[in-house]
Amino acid sequence: MSAASPPRRANAQAGPHDVRLPVNEVSGVVFDIQRFSVHDGPGIRTTVFLKGCSLRCFWCHNPEGLRPIVEVEYFPFRCIGCGECVAACPEGAQQLNNGQRIYRRDLCTTSGRCAEACYAEALVLAGREMTAAQVIEDVLRDQAFYEASGGGVTLSGGDPVQQPAFSRAILEGCKAAGLHTAVQSAAYCPWEHLADLLPYCDLLMLDLKHLDPAKHKAATGASNELILENARRAALTETPLLIRVPVVPTVNDTPEEIGAIARFVQQLQALRPIGPEIGMELLPFHRLATDKYRSLGLEYRAGGLEPPTQAQMEALAPLGVPACGVVAAAAAAGVRVRSPEGMVVKGSLPQPR
Repeated sequence: MSAASPPRRANAQAGPHDVRLPVNEVSGVVFDIQRFSVHDGPGIRTTVFLKGCSLRCFWCHNPEGLRPIVEVEYFPFRCIGCGECVAACPEGAQQLNNGQRIYRRDLCTTSGRCAEACYAEALVLAGREMTAAQVIEDVLRDQAFYEASGGGVTLSGGDPVQQPAFSRAILEGCKAAGLHTAVQSAAYCPWEHLADLLPYCDLLMLDLKHLDPAKHKAATGASNELILENARRAALTETPLLIRVPVVPTVNDTPEEIGAIARFVQQLQALRPIGPEIGMELLPFHRLATDKYRSLGLEYRAGGLEPPTQAQMEALAPLGVPACGVVAAAAAAGVRVRSPEGMVVKGSLPQPR
């Protein structure tokens, strides 16, 4: 590849036997890089959100991460009606008719020119193509804070396993720089996509929504057999593992449903030959993504749900409810619970290796 050649996009189907490119030659699509994050692993972290997810959870908090491509978000309440986007759009997708702003998504080719012209930020790009080297450079800006707090970098999304070669290149570069690395994933992917990241991963955080295959499919669009099998395979490794459960009303917010997941975590722990204990974390559903759905022209099917209260979240914690077989299993699994305010109520993360 010549010096003038553009970076090569990481193949979404890349696996452990593919030729590995230099980090400045591997690129992917990122929709956010969040600095000073404290909820995505230990310490102060930078969370890199990658686009693309194979599930369609109807409550998803990051709908801008679902599709693997760059998209335009439109927030009409920010629009000041200046018409700059209309003049900038080469396809006529941005229109101003008798003072009414119209966004024709069917005409949009995502050139990004409208977002560049919109200083009110009513139009913004959800996603940008970056090389792994660019991501690593951005992450390393806060290395001093990671070292002081025991933090590092977390790959999230979307789902990092949907861009496996890109994710691997970022993790490998961050590990080479001495950073603690973490990956958040729904694990709905070929095992090879996940396994290829583990040598460069200090903490794997797997999302589990439900143990019943039919209920899981109804809520996410896919059954859970592959996810559970990948969780079992992850348990057989030495990588620290944290099972994260979004607590969603009408989906999995009963003690029986959470208890079933806790028992599954116990089964995972029994599979683990060596390595740290497997942790479990309960995360409350919220409706902060409402405007994101509107900005993408998507229906927000969870808009009528009420977020669980702090009391409800605490009641699901193993030490916050009467002892019984289900709760005992959860307690032994080391459950921790995050309140709707974002504070951890009980428990701790698995210790870094």
